[in-house]
Amino acid sequence: MASRRVETAIGPAVFDFGAQYFTVRDSAFAEQVHDWEALGLVKQWPIPRPDAYVGVPAMNTVLRHIASTKDVTFSALVKGLKRHGNRWQLMGEGLGDTWYDGVVLALPAEQTAPILTLHDFELAQAALFARSQPCWTGMFAFAERLNHASGVIRDSGLIAWATRNNAKPGRSGPESWVVQATPRWSLQHIEFTTDQVGPLLFNALAEEIGAQLPEPIGQSIHRWRYALSAGTGASCLWNPMLRVGACGDWLIGPRVECAWLSGRRLAERMVAAASIAAE
Repeated sequence: MASRRVETAIGPAVFDFGAQYFTVRDSAFAEQVHDWEALGLVKQWPIPRPDAYVGVPAMNTVLRHIASTKDVTFSALVKGLKRHGNRWQLMGEGLGDTWYDGVVLALPAEQTAPILTLHDFELAQAALFARSQPCWTGMFAFAERLNHASGVIRDSGLIAWATRNNAKPGRSGPESWVVQATPRWSLQHIEFTTDQVGPLLFNALAEEIGAQLPEPIGQSIHRWRYALSAGTGASCLWNPMLRVGACGDWLIGPRVECAWLSGRRLAERMVAAASIAAE
């Protein structure tokens, strides 16, 4: 649920460059989304599908709201975990010397596996066998509106998804398009540079629009190396003895709701284990 701000000559352009929207199937998640809606954090966006929701005024609004109630450290690099007795310490840069009662890894499977392997190889196996698909994403801002009626392009050529981002609920600013390539194309070009990929995504958008596009007034290219996962059959991972676990959409499926459900189920297991230990 990532959003990026790009400054242009006619004002900032904001792009949702990760998840484009989310849907609701689980009843518990439906209650959570209802609360977010009541707070004005999300709105329905029926253009892609009738049950689609987006964060307002950007997809990361929900994350900002959640983080505002927590003690969050940003811009720190975690490289591993150190265990001493029954406590954990995060190893890396900008982390300090704090020790913790337990650790949750909310990372892609490919980043979870090497950390878990050193402490619980049985848990780590789920991450070791999981595979994520990549996604190259282009963000392009224009001084004028592009001639595309619906503002949504799906599954055409190298484009898996493209949309007029500023037309989503609660958005404003310049004409802003997000272009996401298919997993197959992204994998074939995974080691290309952003300078190489940018023109390819731009030309693909022009081909779909059916006209020569004006020069962008702002742009950004991002490579999601670990974007989509098929799921593993497990909802979460937790070792109650070591108090270490993992959660994420890669365990259930490539949807925002799956990430939320994985975290929720891990939390339930952690609370249950703490209750048993306290008896």
